[in-house]
Amino acid sequence: MWRHRPRRAGVGIRHDEAVADLLWEEVKDLFDPEVNGVLPDVCVPNTSIEDWQAVFDLVRSKGWRYEYCVDGVPLRLPSAELMLALRDEASPRLNVWPHPDVLAIFRSYAEETVDFDVDLRQLQGQERLDVLCGFLRAIGRCLRKPVVMTSEGGSEDPLLGLDVATGRVALMTELR
Repeated sequence: MWRHRPRRAGVGIRHDEAVADLLWEEVKDLFDPEVNGVLPDVCVPNTSIEDWQAVFDLVRSKGWRYEYCVDGVPLRLPSAELMLALRDEASPRLNVWPHPDVLAIFRSYAEETVDFDVDLRQLQGQERLDVLCGFLRAIGRCLRKPVVMTSEGGSEDPLLGLDVATGRVALMTELR
């Protein structure tokens, strides 16, 4: 689906000696809500019900705070199969907080893609960028599949994503 060759931003050493996947100063324009929308789309293509279930299991195993709602009503998180079965008659949604101030909103549009949104207003600065990269890595490694972020609204041109071969989040677009 995405034919872009991943491009790496300069990788640097942060104050805690960890290597950042991306450097905020080099990619901050991608995180401008006026340019790429407030809620860019994140997608794992070529998935199955088993992959959705693996994401649910990952959320629980990581201890991330989460909330499952159907049409805005909080409920206990069902199996992925049950969540996906509801998508034609209701609006199931799984909110996941990989960090107390960073929300990912999973929506079950299709079994074939694990889709979620992130809020660019919450992803400002190196620390929050590192949270996003860690979250994308965790999902991609769990599923052994790429995780790609595009602009809000269904653009097919990826901005960044997990490069499965390297296990790192990389740029997938030219920066201006």
